[in-house]
Amino acid sequence: MRALAAYALLPGMKRILVTGATGNLGRAVVSTLKNAGFNVRAAARNPSKLAATSGVEPVLFAYENQATHATALQDVDGLFLVAPPLDAEAPAKLNPVIDLAKTRGVRHIVFTSALGVDAVEQAPLRIVERHLMASGVPYTILRPNFFMENFSTGFLAPMLKQGGIFLAAADGKTSFISVTDIAGVVAVAFRKGLASREFNLTGPEALDHAAVAALISKVSGRRITYQSIPEEAMLSSLRGTGMPESAVQYVGALYSAVRAGHMAAVTNDVETVTGTKPTTFEAFAIQNKMAWA
Repeated sequence: MRALAAYALLPGMKRILVTGATGNLGRAVVSTLKNAGFNVRAAARNPSKLAATSGVEPVLFAYENQATHATALQDVDGLFLVAPPLDAEAPAKLNPVIDLAKTRGVRHIVFTSALGVDAVEQAPLRIVERHLMASGVPYTILRPNFFMENFSTGFLAPMLKQGGIFLAAADGKTSFISVTDIAGVVAVAFRKGLASREFNLTGPEALDHAAVAALISKVSGRRITYQSIPEEAMLSSLRGTGMPESAVQYVGALYSAVRAGHMAAVTNDVETVTGTKPTTFEAFAIQNKMAWA
């Protein structure tokens, strides 16, 4: 927080709209922006899940319901934009929000994309990036790697409750990042007005899933194992949960990138922006050990 306090709010930067405010990243961004002195409008399709506190205003917002967009963007100076998870239709949902934000005079959009999408022009999030770049609205694009929180409160948490991690990741390494570190970058981007900038956000080390399982076992006192499974077995399991086929294929592409080694890169961008080194996975596991009790 010391790094954030070193900068004054941009003149007139009063209210930030945070989309996806009930998700792992959205909750961290709301909290960090609030603590950094911003007025936050927290957007969700079910705002009753958000507690109204000083400096945080819950608001109804759903990408597929454009009637909710204008109210959410009213009197907003900054927009934190995040796509629904694993959504192949992200451009159709996010691009109209970018266009409306421009007409409403939003002064800065911080968009959370994903690591590596700038290498695939047809990727849904890359299409959104390109639209934002061409919009004329000052922007910051963040490309984080897989979240550490996927293991504690995200889509992998139910697996760990059963004592294992079952993924088609082979021995590929990933430079996992905590959402708290991403949120710190978001706050500085708004504070300093980091316009026309792109940052690739990773943790400080690349780990395979066997190492992740070992760290979680160490701090939780439970035996967590990693089992590499065939891709089709993973996809079939996801289909069994009722996941839409487009999202299933999205997950398949993500773990194909892990197996190919594309998610192992480590950058210094978190420290460059915030002045603070990103969280190690071991420190994250210690902080969240009760998630696996």
